Amino acid sequence: MGKFTKEAQQLLEYIGGKENIAAVSHCATRMRFVLNDTDKADVEKIKEIKSVKGTFTQAGQFQVIIGNEVATFYNDFVEVSGVEGVSKSEAKKAGRQNMNLLQRLISHLGEIFTPLIPAIVVGGLILGFRNVIGDIKLLEDGTKTLVEVSQFWAGVYDFLWLIGEAIFFFLPVGITWSISKKMGASQILGIVLGITLVSPQLLNAYAVAGGAEIPVWDFGFAKVQKIGYQAQVIPAILAGFVLANLELKLRKVVPSYISMIVVPFFALVPTVLLAHVVLGPIGWKIGSAISKVVYAGLTSTFGWLFAALFGFTYAPLVITGLHHMTNAIDLQLMSELGGTNLWPMIALSNIAQGSAVLAIIYLNRKDEEEKQISIPAAISCYLGVTEPAMFGINLKYVFPFLAAMIGSATAAVLSVGTGVMANSIGVGGLPGILSIKPQFIINFALAMTIAIVVPFALTIFFAKKKIAVQK
Repeated sequence: MGKFTKEAQQLLEYIGGKENIAAVSHCATRMRFVLNDTDKADVEKIKEIKSVKGTFTQAGQFQVIIGNEVATFYNDFVEVSGVEGVSKSEAKKAGRQNMNLLQRLISHLGEIFTPLIPAIVVGGLILGFRNVIGDIKLLEDGTKTLVEVSQFWAGVYDFLWLIGEAIFFFLPVGITWSISKKMGASQILGIVLGITLVSPQLLNAYAVAGGAEIPVWDFGFAKVQKIGYQAQVIPAILAGFVLANLELKLRKVVPSYISMIVVPFFALVPTVLLAHVVLGPIGWKIGSAISKVVYAGLTSTFGWLFAALFGFTYAPLVITGLHHMTNAIDLQLMSELGGTNLWPMIALSNIAQGSAVLAIIYLNRKDEEEKQISIPAAISCYLGVTEPAMFGINLKYVFPFLAAMIGSATAAVLSVGTGVMANSIGVGGLPGILSIKPQFIINFALAMTIAIVVPFALTIFFAKKKIAVQK
């Protein structure tokens, strides 16, 4: 008998039995179910199972939060249920049967950017560290930076740009690779396609935006501009999907004995041409339009209202999965404007959720079992990973989630109102201050203080007044 056999049997019963399970898998902390009928799952009874820390539905999957021992729980569940597990990618694919068109689009977008997150986080940390040593005047009575007085740190500053440039300037390579991998196409062709969008042979995207004269490929009857798409997101997404779809369709019609020669050639060459003639220019215009609309909204007279709404609703967006769209918008803002005023609000939302959990820790300071869940969740949240806090604590009690949303909105108003901009994305929670442009660090620190104090105070207030307390 396994450690979680009894609880696995309960979960199997409450989820609607074996016949209600289309697919099951697990990730780092959650069991992921694709159910034939989600209405058959008794959510309230499932939440009462001792090992279960919460449930939610996302990307067409009914997800049950177990925690760090999810692998052991999963093995016991498979044994008692007789259901054969599948991979996460297969579960996601099966889960799309329960999704509408918009949800499927968001799911695809999330799957594109998820493999890129480790690199984006590293890039954000590097750019943040370069901020500290190269842009903040800390020495000689606030007149010089560390780079200006030390050759060693000047060398470090210069060297680190090698990595930062590789991650953000050549982001299209990562995007086209990720799309190829996700769709089951040849990953090397995705990489090659990405390189053709950022090749040194092309005029750098920033030089194009600066009005430099654009060289061309002259075919006699037509000329094609040699424009690079460094840091551009939408051109890479469009080109990546065209390549993958074209390759997969060619595989179906080209005989296997010549497919190794014919398929790569007739998938890659037309896509690269199409990328520079049609997809790139269109994607650039779409991306520019989106970034300008978002930036205009945040810097307009009603920017405070936009900020308040975004700050208040970002955590619920995470629940739905819609927050994946902000990655593309942030990266587009960075490429167009040299920074983003959206990411600081995301970091503040992380902090606000963690602060609400901190209040729960204070309110339940004598409950050792509660602290085993809430303390790791708070730490994780302050480091930018909100899932354990949101699903394991805040949504469970409701009132801390509401307090965090209000605190996030308040902090976002201050952040946007004082013009806070981040150099990069990827570093959330308290370390998010490293990604902020030096001239805005004090303003962001004040916003962080609000994101800590307001949710903490409101959570305690709501608990004592029994406001939004789940019965």
